[in-house]
Amino acid sequence: MTKLYGSVEAGGTKFVCAVGDENFQVVEKVQFPTTTPYETIDKTVAFFKRFEADLAGIAIGSFGPIDIDENSETYGYITTTPKPHWANVDLVGLISKHFKVPMYFTTDVNSSAYGETIVRKGVKSLVYYTIGTGIGAGAIQNGEFIGGIGHTEAGHVYVAPHPQDVANNYTGFCPFHKGCLEG
Repeated sequence: MTKLYGSVEAGGTKFVCAVGDENFQVVEKVQFPTTTPYETIDKTVAFFKRFEADLAGIAIGSFGPIDIDENSETYGYITTTPKPHWANVDLVGLISKHFKVPMYFTTDVNSSAYGETIVRKGVKSLVYYTIGTGIGAGAIQNGEFIGGIGHTEAGHVYVAPHPQDVANNYTGFCPFHKGCLEG
C-alpha cells in the first residue's frame, strides 16, 4: 500500500487540493474557486474521498486570520476574516469529520515557507512573503516557525500613511485596522 498525503492550499480566491507520495511527487491535483464555505469544503472532501484508503494525513494551509492554537476552542477555525461568509468557519472540523487521519493546520504562508525549506535542502531559516488576496509572511528560524500559536500577521502591521492619502482623508480599507499594510 502506497501512503498518500493530502494538502489543501485554502486561498481567498481559490482552493488547491493535492495528494502526493512519500517522495513529494504529486499524484493528482485539483483547483476550484473559493465560493461559500460549504460548497468549497464539499468539493475538498469529495476530492480526498477518492484517495481515502491510502491517505495517511491531510495538511491545510489557510487564508486567515485563523486559530492555530491546538488548545483553543476555536482551533481550526477561520476567525475574523473579511471574506464574506467565511468568518468563524470550522475549516478543520468540517473536513476532519469525514476522515480518520491526522490533520495539520497552519497559515497559507507558513505552509509555503515550510515547503521552501523542503525544496531548498539545507535551508533552516527563511521568511516567505506573499502578496495576493491578502499580504502575509511565514517565518522559520532554525527549522521552527516563528510566532508559535500567534503566528506572524505581516499584512496587518501599521504603516505610515502617504501624504497624499492624508490630504485625501484616506484611512485604508482593512475592516479591522484601516492603516495597515494590507489596508
